[in-house]
Amino acid sequence: MIKITVGIEGMACGMCEAHINDAVRQAFSAKKVTSSHTKKQTIIITENDISEQELKKVIGNTGYEVVSVSSEPYEKKGLFGKKS
Repeated sequence: MIKITVGIEGMACGMCEAHINDAVRQAFSAKKVTSSHTKKQTIIITENDISEQELKKVIGNTGYEVVSVSSEPYEKKGLFGKKS
């Protein structure tokens, strides 16, 4: 699994977060999508990597600006923080 962190400018509220989450879910097969307008970022957990250009295109089409994209391996933690 891969954790992709996307820095986004332009989010102002929970509806902005939902708008981006819906766009990402519709365009890609993501396991989990979480956005935060206060942190100015979206976290995507997915089985397969997503190209930075595709992310910028999908999120850009919603009216927000992608300012950074980083990815790292993601390991789901089990109960009490132990790796499963």
